[in-house]
Amino acid sequence: MKDLLFLIVLFVSNVIQAITGFAGTVLAMPPSAYLLGLDHAKVVLNAMAWLSGLMIAVTGWRDINRKELAKMSAVMLLGMAAGVRICALVPSESTLLTVYGVVIIAVALKNLCIRTERQLPPFALGLVLLAAGVIHGIFVSGGALLVIYAAQVLKDKRTFRATVAPVWVVLNSCLLITQLRAGLVGAADVRLILLSILPLFAAVWLGKQLAARVSQKVFLNLTYALLLISGLSLIL
Repeated sequence: MKDLLFLIVLFVSNVIQAITGFAGTVLAMPPSAYLLGLDHAKVVLNAMAWLSGLMIAVTGWRDINRKELAKMSAVMLLGMAAGVRICALVPSESTLLTVYGVVIIAVALKNLCIRTERQLPPFALGLVLLAAGVIHGIFVSGGALLVIYAAQVLKDKRTFRATVAPVWVVLNSCLLITQLRAGLVGAADVRLILLSILPLFAAVWLGKQLAARVSQKVFLNLTYALLLISGLSLIL
């Protein structure tokens, strides 16, 4: 039953990811951590984000801004290394999930309540990018912060989508190696990853269809509302 609920969560979150361009993993992580446990959820969602990113990167490789791809990957890898270390030093899963809930709530409230876009200076942008790597290293979901950086430096929508996608391929490949070396990938995880491939493909297809018919603004507001609910569920 838990596996079925997880597949539903994965499907819905990736439909929204296909429409808005982000938030798939950050939406899926809270309920997935509850259903599977944080370590197992990170393994499965990491693999799914890698596959989703690869699909987008392959189909949109002509639109990739290679200079920004290299910069985002390098800075986030530094942050991710710190995040993995922090995760190892904080053994309490409940503590990590509470911190994660606070981060999600902050991102949701910022986007629901502050509508004006502020241009950040380069130093602040770099810190945002580094923080995105730290969050990704701990929770496999640094996308909400990466979007703040990418939205300012990648103005074209196709370039934005095509450049952000391979960042997840790079980062999640490194995370997968770390997870394998730590012995965190078990037979149950592999089985669930295989079961998740078809729902992921279906979600991406449906999301693309809906994106052409429904206002993205509506789905963005829905996404941030769901993030707020997810964050509250982790700390209450």
